[in-house]
Amino acid sequence: MKKIIIKNGLISSAIVVLFMIVSTYLWKTDPNFKPTAVYGFTGMLIAFVFIFIGIKSYRDNENNGAISFGKAFKIGSLIALIASTCYVLAWLILYYNFIPDFMDLYSQCVVDDAKAAGESVQQIDAKLAEINMMKEWYKNPLYIILLTFMEILPLGIIVALICSLILMRKAKPNTENQNSENQNLKTES
Repeated sequence: MKKIIIKNGLISSAIVVLFMIVSTYLWKTDPNFKPTAVYGFTGMLIAFVFIFIGIKSYRDNENNGAISFGKAFKIGSLIALIASTCYVLAWLILYYNFIPDFMDLYSQCVVDDAKAAGESVQQIDAKLAEINMMKEWYKNPLYIILLTFMEILPLGIIVALICSLILMRKAKPNTENQNSENQNLKTES
């Protein structure tokens, strides 16, 4: 089970980190590129396909086609935790080494998008107040870690929950034992 969790967790990690690196690179080098939540969550969902693959692999290859909801959820959650942890570590490396001005860039993107959408000055000011609060949080590495985990881990847990519900399967009764028991009952009669 550990091997399946680690393998699928690392594959999932590679995908989500690759999406992060590519989007960060494009954001820094292409003035026309705007990172969106859709792009980020698409990368996460593609990466979390390996939660499904990991649970199914364990069920079919190591557990004779059966898995309880609890066991499936445990496997899926651990895969999500590995991917989320790698995502957080990658973000810390990117943030501190390549884009320490992230919050300023993000703030400018939010203001530009709000103006393009025709939002009022009060709406823009409310968004800026929220961003200023995040800027304060970003001064503390612990808050960066927690905020970054909150971006990805809840989605991973939801995917693990859905996959567990889809893939759980009770063990099939052993037909050979039932047949021999039926034979014994017939001979005794």
